[in-house]
Amino acid sequence: MKITPTTEDRFWAVLSHLSALALGLGILLPIIGWSEQRNKSKYASFQCLQALGYQSLGYTVWILFYLVMVILFMVVFIFAISAAGNDRTIITTWISILLFVIFGLFGIYLLFPVIAALACALGRDFRYPIMGNRLASYLGYEALNENDEPAPLIVEHEDRWVAAMGYFSVIIALWGLIAPVTTWILQGRQNVFLKFQSMQTTVFQAAVNILYMGAGVVYFLGAIAVLAITGLEGDPGQSSPANMFGLVIFMLSFLVASVLMLIVPLFHIFGQWAGYRVLKGDDYHYPFVGRLVENWIVKNSVLKEKTV
Repeated sequence: MKITPTTEDRFWAVLSHLSALALGLGILLPIIGWSEQRNKSKYASFQCLQALGYQSLGYTVWILFYLVMVILFMVVFIFAISAAGNDRTIITTWISILLFVIFGLFGIYLLFPVIAALACALGRDFRYPIMGNRLASYLGYEALNENDEPAPLIVEHEDRWVAAMGYFSVIIALWGLIAPVTTWILQGRQNVFLKFQSMQTTVFQAAVNILYMGAGVVYFLGAIAVLAITGLEGDPGQSSPANMFGLVIFMLSFLVASVLMLIVPLFHIFGQWAGYRVLKGDDYHYPFVGRLVENWIVKNSVLKEKTV
């Protein structure tokens, strides 16, 4: 195992950290870097896995933090408006503060990967706050072998970290699919554990994205139906049977879309729980999806053996 980072090591580390600036789309680069360097460089592997964690687990934490901050701010904002009355100066000030908080936190989120990339470009051993040292301990990054030489990373924990990040990335709409799909493609042939975990995560995330997009489609179709029906009457304000029918369709579509949008966060929570279970050492199976994927893998393995 290499002790000091080479130019190639630093390249993958820098690229993996900077990929966070792509806001979800870049999540495939840390997986590619880790797959390329896992048996070559301890330094590059750790930095790629750390970058993957920041874009998946870290993104989840930042989203939750955002929501808490915005909710607290809105509560204070409502009380401030009530106290201000018609004083627009106070209202404008609070809106400015809200925008500053939103964009400020977003800027901080993007700042850490830039700092990480600069540190790795100089060959430094960068650690993200809170996560970095914990991940190093989990992977055995600083462990020594019996000859007091740097020991390789714990292979099982590497696999579990990558699989868990695929679960956590479910909160990233659409682009979160990139993590399990990339892992499946790059590690599926030689790693049975990652093949199964990434496959069932892909199926699960695909279902979540279908629900998410389905809600938008239902709402959009309802709105189109209203416009089409009321347009036939010429005056949307009239209480004609056609207008009432269009209103009913719109309300039904809005209700269905709302139900779907409320279900999606439950699937997000389910994905986070699955990732936590995998990190804790469980061979996690999603209900129904896990058995379906497992049967598919076994069936294809049998077919390959018969072909050979």
